[in-house]
Amino acid sequence: MRLVFAGTPEVALPSLDAIAASGHELVAVVTRPDAPAGRGRRLLRSPAGAWADERGIEVLTPERPREPEFQARLRELAPDCVPVVAYGALVPPTALEIPKHGWVNLHFSLLPAWRGAAPVQHAVLHGDEVTGASVFELEAGLDTGPVYGTLTDQIRFNDTSGDLLGRLAHEGAGLLVAVLDAIEAGTARAHPQPHDGISLAPKLTAEDARVRWTDPAFAVDRRIRACTPAPGAWTTLREDRLKLGPVRPVANAPHLEPGELRVERTQVLAGTATTPVQLGEVRAAGKKPMAATDWARGMRIDAGEKLA
Repeated sequence: MRLVFAGTPEVALPSLDAIAASGHELVAVVTRPDAPAGRGRRLLRSPAGAWADERGIEVLTPERPREPEFQARLRELAPDCVPVVAYGALVPPTALEIPKHGWVNLHFSLLPAWRGAAPVQHAVLHGDEVTGASVFELEAGLDTGPVYGTLTDQIRFNDTSGDLLGRLAHEGAGLLVAVLDAIEAGTARAHPQPHDGISLAPKLTAEDARVRWTDPAFAVDRRIRACTPAPGAWTTLREDRLKLGPVRPVANAPHLEPGELRVERTQVLAGTATTPVQLGEVRAAGKKPMAATDWARGMRIDAGEKLA
């Protein structure tokens, strides 16, 4: 089939690689506009856009997909289908109707669970044991379209959102191409999503990423892993913000009050509502990440000091 791909971040690249290696023809990539990044705020191409530039493939960067100029160019390209992976903008019905076989989205959850922008983060945050990916037909509703196919994956006890998303991106790329192959062959069948089991996964905010030391250890662990690498779990000490990497709940440790720090020779513990957790990496503002023991030595933590 003749394809135009819609995607933006690095998580879209495995699907682009898989499509490029398939028998389908990729004629253009739609991605979000170049965005300022770094200290110099220089405009940078999205990962998906840069991938296309390197291969001489046309890149479309509409501010919004409803723009008449964008839709006119999409009609000129005449794609049979538009596969989508983490594009990052709502697509209006007028654009959805242009390809013969519509827009087909790879979403990183088992729909109808975790509809929205952050399905992997919410699966980790809420302690799901199993998640997966779904390929569905994009429609006007938020991730509500009929599903062509799914795959499942176990969530490991130490998975961060970044770990899990990386696995699902590679596994899902094969699923997406298989669905495109079936659409071309006329054998694909999309099934309506069930009405039960719907949950929403809005983007996690900076406030969502603040560690709540009054939570039990398992919840502290989940929140930090869910927010790694983005938006980045954080807490404060002496009114300064600290970014935290994944922690490890510790059994048979001394009782500590929520947030209370205990510095030992080989580990730094922080209290929760239940057992303490062992801190991993700590990143102070303007500093590089460092092991918690090195950070604590430099800070000279006083007995009874607390994270907040």
